[in-house]
Amino acid sequence: MGFEEKMILNGEPEDEEEEEEEEEDMVDPIDATRQKCAETHHCVHYKEKLEQCESRVGSRSATTEDCTEELFDFLHARDHCVSDQLFHSVK
Repeated sequence: MGFEEKMILNGEPEDEEEEEEEEEDMVDPIDATRQKCAETHHCVHYKEKLEQCESRVGSRSATTEDCTEELFDFLHARDHCVSDQLFHSVK
């Protein structure tokens, strides 16, 4: 029995490829939870404020205004929702 036949019988090259593919299919639960939380009533309010600010700032040619406060408000509301829900899905 040659070296190539042993490799085929042991299945080492094929097994490694299959294991790597399986690991790539894993989904981080925080991504789905963030999306779900961003659509809640509380977060939608802050998201609308952020979008209004972005359109206001984008419509002006010379402004020093940025939307940092609105962004932080939205992220804070979303992350608060995520923190309430995320640990229920962690094993």
